[in-house]
Amino acid sequence: MKWETVIGLEVHTELSTKSKIFCGCTTAYGGEPNTHVCPVCSGMPGTLPVLNRAVPEYAMRLGVALNCEITRHSKFDRKNYFYPDLPNAYQISQLYAPICRNGYLEIEIEGEKKKIRIHEIHMEQDAGKLVHDPRGNGSFMDFNRCSVPLLEIVSEPDFKSADEVIAYLEKLRETLLYLDISDCKMQEGSIRADVNLSIRASGAELGVRTETKNMNSFKAIARAIEYETERQIEILEDGGQVVQETRRWDDEKGISYGMRSKENAQDYRYFPEPDLLPLYIDDAWIENVKSNMPELAYQKRERYIRDLGIAESSAVVLTVHKNISNLFEAVSKKSSQPQEAANLITGEIMRLMNNANILPEDLSIDADKLSVLIGFVSGGKINRNAYKETVEAVFTDNVDPEKYIAEKGLAMVSDNNAVISAVKSVLTENSEAADSWRTGKTQVFGFLMGQVMKKLGKGGNPEIAKKALEDALKER
Repeated sequence: MKWETVIGLEVHTELSTKSKIFCGCTTAYGGEPNTHVCPVCSGMPGTLPVLNRAVPEYAMRLGVALNCEITRHSKFDRKNYFYPDLPNAYQISQLYAPICRNGYLEIEIEGEKKKIRIHEIHMEQDAGKLVHDPRGNGSFMDFNRCSVPLLEIVSEPDFKSADEVIAYLEKLRETLLYLDISDCKMQEGSIRADVNLSIRASGAELGVRTETKNMNSFKAIARAIEYETERQIEILEDGGQVVQETRRWDDEKGISYGMRSKENAQDYRYFPEPDLLPLYIDDAWIENVKSNMPELAYQKRERYIRDLGIAESSAVVLTVHKNISNLFEAVSKKSSQPQEAANLITGEIMRLMNNANILPEDLSIDADKLSVLIGFVSGGKINRNAYKETVEAVFTDNVDPEKYIAEKGLAMVSDNNAVISAVKSVLTENSEAADSWRTGKTQVFGFLMGQVMKKLGKGGNPEIAKKALEDALKER
């Protein structure tokens, strides 16, 4: 029998607002446990939530980018369940009137485009965090993350493979970054995904789905999808039935295991949140959001290719992360040489980042210094080897380019007398190679040129040296 995989995603992303969704506590990551809390987010009796206006603003920004309808009369609901790191024993979320609905995100797989439908985007508060004692002596609760604002992006079950899921997640992450509404640091839990997966016979009705929770690594998500697909097919082919349940993925072992039976909406006893007024979104607010939308990655790529003459492959690299794009635009503007700036960042900077295992979001380098170096190499003050060496020194030690060049003797040697002297010395020391060139063995020219540049040092001017060597060889 031919089987089909059907996948839907629920992606949670923490928003990069300065304060939490219903109180003034900081959303900063880390900090000593239970220091970013107040009576409101720790669920003390008698406290009341106050909505942070930036949260619906960010939600609408994402909704516009994902081609969603904005719900004019949105409201919050209370989702009731007990969990140790949820101090209220309920979560303020949205079930009946989520802020964004009926959108889509277009992905590309093997050269073909596909629209993944977005069922809804809703606002909610995050829960806290359980810290488990590795010795097995218990678990501790850290409420710092309680009420950090979340957006949950719920897709339709439009995915058929792990490749489609990863393409979607990468595009969604890119969109969130360029909208400047989330830092998307998966290692800090800023973006995480629940995978709803079922198997069906080709063309049949949807099968029973399982939900694999809270995965924050693209590789883990892909592996979990492959595992769950094989697990369900094996159950069905053995004549069994898949159980609707929530599962947890163990990436070290490469397996998932059941946690609990899968809840439905009625299990959470949703009802309208009594402590928050409905949210009315008028035309003026929506138009203000649309008119202040930042440039997205695909728009930047198109502009780089169209207006700056950047190759498509380079434009893709330059927009792989907002931090890289910002660096390129700063260096390009300051140096007035976008092509040279693109070559520098896609070449030497990317090489140095890979060698140092630095992620794009963690890159910090002085754009002014890189711009100065571009001016030096294009203006003939240093050669390409010296340029490469100084770029690395700026990258690793944040040196002052001009001082470094002076201290290391990297300034270009363009004095004709010095170059001619070096050429004469090389031809004297390598007379046989010189005679070979004169008899037609032109391949030795590279060797002679290398010897001249070696005598001139790191600051040798290759163009002047090449001409001087050619002239001297012809003179006999």
